[in-house]
Amino acid sequence: MTAAANPNAQRIRNLSRLLAATCSLLIVALPIAVAVYWLLADAAELAMRANLSSLAIQTPLQTWQRAACALITQVPLALLLLGLWQARKCFRLFAAGQVFTEQAVSFLRRFAGWVAASVAAAIVAEAAISVVLTLHNLPGKRHLAIGIGSDQLFTLFFAGMVWLMAAVIGQGQRFAEENASFV
Repeated sequence: MTAAANPNAQRIRNLSRLLAATCSLLIVALPIAVAVYWLLADAAELAMRANLSSLAIQTPLQTWQRAACALITQVPLALLLLGLWQARKCFRLFAAGQVFTEQAVSFLRRFAGWVAASVAAAIVAEAAISVVLTLHNLPGKRHLAIGIGSDQLFTLFFAGMVWLMAAVIGQGQRFAEENASFV
């Protein structure tokens, strides 16, 4: 069925173009936003983002601490951006009308895998950040905070759902190919 015969297909193509462009924008904007955040946020807010109490940082943060934490944060972000790159490629296929293809399934699976890897890296990164932020505290007042939050669990759940949906689409695509070969 052509896009002209199915107005829903044209809406999917248009939305896919928009989502591909949004992925491109996020790939550029997120690293900049994270760097600016680490430059401007107050110490209490940064502490809470690293699973620490707002009073855990007892000395003024030095520039190198902010820079180191920004770099540490960029690691899980880079993995997430790799996932967004895969999503962008998938949306571009959808925009071209290639929805139920092996390549689209592969991009969806890779997206889910990179998102899950990003969550795992974020857990490690937050622990490392807690150490860097409290490094200049007096001995006995330094912290190593390890935590898993509901946002990380939800993101893992989301990645698992996308992975499963990709598997279902792939299975459906294989069944369609088998049925077409019988005709």
